[in-house]
Amino acid sequence: MVDEATPPDTALPRRVFLQVEHGVYTALGVLLAVVAIVALAHAALDVVSSIVAFNDNKRLLSIMDQLLVVLMLAEILHTVRASMRSGSLTAEPFLVVGLIASIRRVLVITLESSDATKIGGGSASAEDLFHHSMLELGVLGMLILVMVVSIFLLRRAAPASASDDAGWDA
Repeated sequence: MVDEATPPDTALPRRVFLQVEHGVYTALGVLLAVVAIVALAHAALDVVSSIVAFNDNKRLLSIMDQLLVVLMLAEILHTVRASMRSGSLTAEPFLVVGLIASIRRVLVITLESSDATKIGGGSASAEDLFHHSMLELGVLGMLILVMVVSIFLLRRAAPASASDDAGWDA
């Protein structure tokens, strides 16, 4: 059925582009799912192998890093699925992926700076690394706060628009 507002000569190209778009989203979703499954299996193998060497902080950081990457992939996959279903992109899933990525970076910086201060002692390069890390942690902290507030405001605004729409149907 052709939309009456759409001229008949553009209906076929619109359907073709919509099918191509769905095909690209489907292929992207399949590839993301495969990468997420492989990354999850790799992280699971690392967890099993690290049970023996539990005191290795770098290995624990690597496992946490892998798991957060899997979580980001799952969120991106969810975004692809939701955009295929609704036909539009929403900001919240991207904010969640950014939030996970920022938290991941905070964890990496924290462990790296603590290792550098242990190894470097009071050297000038260790102090520079520490100050740089603290600056980056401050920026990331503000970024995390902005993303959390943005997600909160998006979720708070969504029910209000849904209740407004419900009033029109009555």
